[in-house]
Parts: sequence; structure tokens; C-alpha cells
Amino acid sequence: MLILKNVTAVQLHPAMVQENVDIAIDGDEILAVGPALTQRFPEASYKEMHGRVVMPGIVCSHNHFYSGLSRGIQAKIAPCPDFISTLKNLWWRLDRALDEESLYYSGLICSLEAIKSGCTAVIDHHASPAYIAGSLDTLRNAFIKAGLRGMTCFETTDRNGGLKELQAGVEENIRFAKHIDAAKEKGQQPYLVEAHIGAHAPFTVPDAGLAMLSEAVKVTGRGLHIHAAEDRYDVSHSHHHYGKDLLARLAEYDLIDSKTLIAHGLYLSADDIKLLNDKDGFLVHNARSNMNNHVGYNHQLTGIRNLALGTDGIGSDMFEEMKFAFFKHRDAGGPLWPDSFARALTNGNALLSRNFHAKFGRLEAGYKADLTLCDYASPTPLLPENVAGHIAFGLGSSSVHSVMVNGVMVYEDRQFAFDCEPIYAQARKAAARMWQRMDALN
Repeated sequence: MLILKNVTAVQLHPAMVQENVDIAIDGDEILAVGPALTQRFPEASYKEMHGRVVMPGIVCSHNHFYSGLSRGIQAKIAPCPDFISTLKNLWWRLDRALDEESLYYSGLICSLEAIKSGCTAVIDHHASPAYIAGSLDTLRNAFIKAGLRGMTCFETTDRNGGLKELQAGVEENIRFAKHIDAAKEKGQQPYLVEAHIGAHAPFTVPDAGLAMLSEAVKVTGRGLHIHAAEDRYDVSHSHHHYGKDLLARLAEYDLIDSKTLIAHGLYLSADDIKLLNDKDGFLVHNARSNMNNHVGYNHQLTGIRNLALGTDGIGSDMFEEMKFAFFKHRDAGGPLWPDSFARALTNGNALLSRNFHAKFGRLEAGYKADLTLCDYASPTPLLPENVAGHIAFGLGSSSVHSVMVNGVMVYEDRQFAFDCEPIYAQARKAAARMWQRMDALN
């Protein structure tokens, strides 16, 4: 048993601030939160926290770890005047250039940087058309090496190889989910990584693909993770080719439920939003990515029942993402205040709870010991009523001191338990080789 002694316990939703308390951790769960726990549990070891802020772990609810080696990319990229050309000229060439080595280092670097930013978990959405079978295991290995909790899936699509490629993507999703189930049955640890059933977007998945995905959801018990209505093209394509709204089309194949994760959703119809809400699914808002891709702003956030926040591959700094989500909302004339975006940030833990079948996101007995620890000398009173404002205007990833995942300090006093420089050195070499492969593609 470990006790984090003398912490400032903070929750974003429901908002809570408790000063001068201890958190007792037994295995991978919180055992108790309260004063003087070292007296209640004298046999426990303890770490003096000197009043540091301790929060339930932060979750990035939509990311692309395959993009980790794209920073400062030097491949020859044709002009990208719109969203579709950005996909074709950059991202769909990058994912085709990925191999096992580049994917592993991309996933590992992204995992390390997520932890350093204060994330305890990331929900990933993966694509590597030239390396499909086994790719999700490669990402899982990267998560586990870093100590990060997460989920991943393969981005099923027909954009490169038609139905053959699509079927291979579905098979990788099913294989990976069953692999996790087998590991759980054998009691293999650490149980840190779960599965979604992935698909790129409705405009690259024909009805035959939706039927395959529907069967994958049924046989694995997992939910669908898909982009939808990120750009107006996705909507117009669905109306032109199928005569249906996006989510209505997915729902015909039983693909919308309480484990469904819809990324973006800028141009969903009112009927689609009602459908998603009625099915208790999630929409993940990615403010910085939307700005970067110049796809517009989601003016419908107030109507979303289950709203979470992600980055869509722009790192994993969720403190920064929450700030941008709030500031962009204000700039667009929106009515929401920081507490609404703090709740959306917290909702990443609700996604984990539904998929890991455990309790996440609160500093209470029985909840998973996934914790973010920060140094924060507040210049004003830190209260339940203003804790969201402290994040919007103050507390950030530079404050992260330590991160605990599943009861283990994977990052402590701003250090990992292993030397990261050799990893970064290998990543730089893998990135250069990947950029060369990109230039060789048509």
C-alpha cells in the first residue's frame, strides 16, 4: 500500500477541492481519501507531496499516434487548398509509408509525451495500409513500454485497396480485441490497453464495409470509433451516394450505441445529434485540429449529451486543448464557460469506464489509481467553484510533476524510470526513413 501524503485533491467534475488530505492506494485502486491516513494505515509506505495538486488522470479521447513522426516533416507535400487535398497529399501518404519500426517509435514517442503532458490514458485511432496485420500489437507494445493506459483500433477504409483492404482492417480490429480478451482470461498484466472497432469516415466506408464493421462490433462487444462530419464533404457524399444523414446510415447497421465514439461531428444534422444522444454515444471535439485543417467550428456543442475532448494527432497536451476549446468557443460567440469544458475533459474517464469495465475519474475509494500530480502555487483561492477557471487561465502541462497509471508511478519528479534519449535518437532515424518512403509514393 502507498499513501500520497499531504495533497490538494482536485476534481474537475463534480468539482471538488480538498486541501491537506492523503490518498491511500492499494494495488491499482484508490483505497481511501482523507486526513491522517498514515495513522490509519501505519504499515503503508508513503510519499510526501507537499500540498501538490492531485487530480484524476487526464484522458485524450481521440488521437492519432501514427502521426508522431510528422513533426517538421520534410517530405515533399503538394499544396493543400482544402481538407480533402490535405488528407490525400499529407496524411494518406504518411500512413502508407509506415512500417513496423516507424509505427513503434511513433507510438512510443507519443506515449511518452502524453504522459509528460499529464495524460494517464489516450484513445488512439490508427492507420497504416502497408502494415495492417499486427499493427495494433505494435502500438500496444509502445503503450505498455511507456506505462500509458489507452485504447486503439485500426482505421478501416477502402481508399487504397478497395474491399480487400477494408476486410483486412476489420480482421485486424477483431484479432486485436480477441487477443486482449485472451490475455485478460489468462490474467496477464498489465491490462492497460483496450480496443475499439475502427473506421476512417463514412465517405471511405461503403455499405459492405459497414456490414463487416457491424459484425465486428457484435462478435467483440466493442464500440465503433470513427470520424464523421469533420468536413462538409463527408455529409454531401452521404447524401449524394446514399440519400441519408451520416449517423442515420451508421445506425442502420447497429453501429451507434453507448460505446460509440464519433470524432469531430462539425456538420452533423439535428437528427443525427438526437440519434447520438438517444443512443448515449460520445462526440469528441478536437478544437486545435479543426482550426489547423480550416474545416470550420462546431456550433452544436451545447446540444451534445456526452462531449469529450481530443487532439486528433496534435500532441496530447489536454490542458492546452481545453484552453483552446474554451477560447475558440468564446471567439465563436458560444455561451459555455470553462466548467463545461472541464466536464468534457473529465468525460474521457467516462469513456474508459465503459470500455475497461472499471471506475475512473474520481478521487474516491474503488476508483482506478490513475492520477495526475501537479505543482501549482495558486495566486488566488483554489475552490470548487473556480477550479475550471484555474485550468483555463493558469494550470498547464508545464505544472505536471508526476503521473500514476494503474497504481504505478510511470513518471515521477519529471523523470521516467528509463533513459529516453536513445528512444528519441532512434525515432529521428525512423522518421527520416519514413519521409523518404513518402517521397517514393505516387
